[in-house]
Amino acid sequence: MAPPALRSATSEPAWVRRSLIGVALAFLTVFLFVPLAIVFAEAFKKGVDVYLAAIVEPDALSAVKLTLIAALISVPMNLVFGVAAAWCIAKFEFRGKNVLLTLIDLPFSVSPVISGLVFVLIFGLQGWWGEWLRDHDLKVIFAVPGIVLATTFVTFPFVARELIPLMQAQGVEQEEAARVLGAGGWDILWRVTLPNVKWALLYGVILCNARAMGEFGAVSVVSGHIRGQTNTMPLHIEILYNEYQFAAAFAVASLLALLALVTLALKYAVEQRVKHEKRAAGGRGE
Repeated sequence: MAPPALRSATSEPAWVRRSLIGVALAFLTVFLFVPLAIVFAEAFKKGVDVYLAAIVEPDALSAVKLTLIAALISVPMNLVFGVAAAWCIAKFEFRGKNVLLTLIDLPFSVSPVISGLVFVLIFGLQGWWGEWLRDHDLKVIFAVPGIVLATTFVTFPFVARELIPLMQAQGVEQEEAARVLGAGGWDILWRVTLPNVKWALLYGVILCNARAMGEFGAVSVVSGHIRGQTNTMPLHIEILYNEYQFAAAFAVASLLALLALVTLALKYAVEQRVKHEKRAAGGRGE
């Protein structure tokens, strides 16, 4: 008697596969595609002239500028921190390693509003360093430095969390071989470690930048909502919407949506590049 044919664990009837795909597409349509389409439809509802006027309005330009400044400062800082933290955790054994891992995940578990309040407690006028900052004519809260600090805090896990698993999987053999051949620490970092994780590094930077530009909670607490001075794009959108300037609010929101789409496109390009290199490496191995 012939043994029964074995069925793959992933081979399901066609109606099951179609149902699952349909549910996924319906979910994406309701919660992603439709809201995105509404944003652009509302942005251009009153015409291109109204849209362009809302974009080039001085307060909107100031919000765009401040958003870019916060991202341009916080992303490189998190890049340096992420590489250093991932290198230490993946390549070395030391006391407090698990504590460092836990601290890296802290912004994921703490509400951004709470982190903003912490910065107010430390740097605010009535905070721990408030009197010293006032005496030295320095301002952190309700100013650009506070926005940068808050943005940096909520985004610093992204680069490190992309690099740590990959560096741990790669082990330390290549670094040890380079050390035996006489390479120094910086040579090992630039010529061995970073080339092996370049795509994960770029992926982490893309995610970090996307979060930096779209951050609302922590920045809202430390900014003071001063129009034309401390409003980033998300805060400017909120103010416009609360003032019933819907066309202008959706016009600025469409810029953030475009940034999100560009981020997704870059993310997809990086993923495809990684897959291509893996296939090429597999072909060479054969």
